[in-house]
Amino acid sequence: MRLETMKIRGLRCLSEVTIPLEAGMTVFVGANGAGKTSVLEAAFLLSHARSFRSGAKDALLQRGAESLAVFAELRHQDDRIRRLGLGRQGVRWEARMDGDIVSLSELVGECAVVCFEPGSHALIAGGAEERRRYLDWGVFHVEQEFMPAWRRYQRALKQRNSLLRASAPASEALFLPWEAELDATASVIDRLRELYLVALRPHIERTMQGLLPELGSVELRYRRGWTDEVSLGAVLASQRGRDLARGHTTMGSHRADWALSFEHAPQREHLSRGQEKLAALGCMLAQAALYAERRGEWPVVCLDDLASELDKSHQAAVVEQLRSVGAQVLVTGTEVPDALQGGSARVFHVEQGHLSPLL
Repeated sequence: MRLETMKIRGLRCLSEVTIPLEAGMTVFVGANGAGKTSVLEAAFLLSHARSFRSGAKDALLQRGAESLAVFAELRHQDDRIRRLGLGRQGVRWEARMDGDIVSLSELVGECAVVCFEPGSHALIAGGAEERRRYLDWGVFHVEQEFMPAWRRYQRALKQRNSLLRASAPASEALFLPWEAELDATASVIDRLRELYLVALRPHIERTMQGLLPELGSVELRYRRGWTDEVSLGAVLASQRGRDLARGHTTMGSHRADWALSFEHAPQREHLSRGQEKLAALGCMLAQAALYAERRGEWPVVCLDDLASELDKSHQAAVVEQLRSVGAQVLVTGTEVPDALQGGSARVFHVEQGHLSPLL
């Protein structure tokens, strides 16, 4: 798939820009703070309904603006064209597809964008929430059962947590239906996550062999969020007293995690910051490759500040791989990376929120 046009309004320093895009590589160059990353952020919003920048939710809206909006024309591999839109007024998001209001999940299901950026190392070194997001985005795009089960789980979790925080003690009878719902939906979520990781493993092995061969073989470990070989319903019943004291549900699918383990770096603390970045890049490329395998088209790939995040040899390797599969790639930098010199990419100059084509 590829974005043919993007229109961005009121996003950070981008007041009103229209960007014609082509297949292959497009580079956005300019000084720090010019608005380059916000272009990638706009594409990412259409695919995730959130920013890849941590803590960015309240900072997305341009200072003085009342709303923000991102529109795009998306062409699929089979030449289907979708007109996508995502807007925010206050705290409320509204998604549109071909002019019709749709749910955020419908929008996200239509447009797939993966991103490697300066904060990506958090996928390896950060908390479990970032890894669950990565995992669940991938599962969502290949398993239709996932979203209904995830929604039911979140609703039941919210209700159980409300009972745990109630001023007056709630009876066991009030807990039981929500714990049964959590048990049933967690089983579905856990099964789909495990199936996804099994399918992802060979892609992870390939990308890590190319990026971090010195670390040896790689293993992918998954923890579902509660005790193995015991139903979540039984765990929730036995842990109810502890959860009452803490005011929230301490076990379940919302506590799941996964981790990479390398032969010569069995714990993530053994990795340098550079190796963390390369491992995160490998995970992103593996997820994109699995998406392409299942859906028949590559997602749009964003590489933010590529030259400062990767050395020249890794830049060249990544660019060559993405070229070979025909992915649309959006790259930012203070200058055109060496791997994209020589007129092989379209280039836009970004200055104070304004874009102008260079090549």
